[in-house]
Parts: sequence; structure tokens; C-alpha cells
Amino acid sequence: MKIARFGAIGAEKPGLVDANGTIRDASAHISDITPETIASGEAGSLASIDPTTLPEAPSGTRIGSPIARTGHFIAIGLNYEDHAIESNLPIPDEPVVFSKAPSCLVGPNDDVVVPKGSTKLDWEVELAFVISKEASYVSKEDALNHVFAYTICNDVSERAFQIEGTGQWIKGKSAPTFGPTGPFLATPDEIGAPGDLDMFLDVNGERMQSGNTKTMIFDVATIISYLSEKMILLPGDLITTGTPPGVGMGKNPPRYLNAGDVMTVGIQGLGEQTQNVKPLG
Repeated sequence: MKIARFGAIGAEKPGLVDANGTIRDASAHISDITPETIASGEAGSLASIDPTTLPEAPSGTRIGSPIARTGHFIAIGLNYEDHAIESNLPIPDEPVVFSKAPSCLVGPNDDVVVPKGSTKLDWEVELAFVISKEASYVSKEDALNHVFAYTICNDVSERAFQIEGTGQWIKGKSAPTFGPTGPFLATPDEIGAPGDLDMFLDVNGERMQSGNTKTMIFDVATIISYLSEKMILLPGDLITTGTPPGVGMGKNPPRYLNAGDVMTVGIQGLGEQTQNVKPLG
């Protein structure tokens, strides 16, 4: 099952994606894709519906984030060895964990807005997933049973905010529009093992990142098990798993985004995103 949300900002409707990639309106069956409808099983029950029996979404309609909101937007840093090296940081012995503000969540093709004072705006293609049910002290063997679906996240980052001054990664990861997610949620049966998915990110048509989730230091099951020992994971929590090498900060010389740039982001089986970088205001 592939779940999408479509429509104007603040007025999105839930939908299913059919075999041809067409979004179908599922709003007659569910109010929205939220932590509550995931927890209740309503979102999962959409799998019993044949998408072709649903009306098509209007042609050219905006695609929203595939989940209306999240209670916790958790991120894993330095989860690819080559990315740790290009960041001049040690390869971690355990997952590096930080948060992104839930308010940064936007649709996959929405504009990325340069925040006030930004000088080092960067990109990061990442595999993300949504938690299906409460997870506390979960074993690695049981961990994947707590995944509702997978999606793409562009973990947009402002490196000066993140690293300089007092640092604190959350400050460089949380500005409005810094969490493009989607275009859809794909349940585990759609993509098979999450540990072998090709991924890429282009800026203005130039390939910047090219990788595969099989080179993650900590796989999805390990991340869930680890996090569940440090906090309770709840339905609808969104977790993004780190990026392969090729970020702007790691270029020689460093290369950062400017207004007018266009990012194209994709992961095998999970579709593609496109974001235009726009100035504030």
C-alpha cells in the first residue's frame, strides 16, 4: 500500500497511490493520516481498498507530507561511514540522535525557504519511516514489526546554525520547510528489505549524492531497538536515518544552496521529490 496526501496546505486529503502512480481520493474512508489513525488501525485498514475504485485526485494537485503531523521528528546523524569522514567527525559507536522540530515538516515538492541569517544551507537525502505502535525496550528481532511505512526525507540543514556558535544540531535542522517528506508512505510489503535501497540527490541537475541504504552503520531495526531503550516511541513518530556522502559541507571547497537552486531527491521504490530554494518572504 502507498499512502499520499494531496491538496492545498492545511486542506490536504488522504489518498492511495494506484499501480500507475495516480493518487486516488480516500477521504470517504478516513479523515486523515495522523498519529491517531495510525494507532487505531484506520490507516492500516486502507490496505483492504482497491485504489482503482476511488476517484482520482485532481490533475496537478499539490502533494502534501504523507503524514499530517508527527509528535516526534527524530533523526540519526553520521549513519554512513563516508559521511562521517567527510564531516571530519569520528565514526560513531552508537547512533547519534537529535530532533527536528515537527513544524519543519512539509510536502515533498514544497519550496525550501532560506531562513533569516542563513549562510550555509545544505541538503541530505535520507530514508525515513513512521512508527506504527508503541515501542519500549524492543528487541532488534521484533523492531521492524513497529514500522508502519517508509518514505523519503530531505534533512535540510543550516550548517552555521548547527555547528558554529554554541552548536546544537536541532538549531540547524528545524527551520520552517527543513523537512520535505514524501511523496508517499510505502508499507513494508511494497519495498521489501529497507537495507538495500539506492538513493540520490541532485542540485540543479548535478548529482551530489549517490548511495545505498546497505551502507548504513546502524540499520532500521538497530535504530528502533536503540531508540526504544532511550525513549518510548509512539505511533506516528517520524524517524529519518542519516545520509550518504556528498553533502555540501563535505565538498572541497564546501558548496551550499542559494535561492534559485533546485533539488531533486529520490530513493528506490519510494519515488522522488523536487524542491525549489526560495528566499525568505
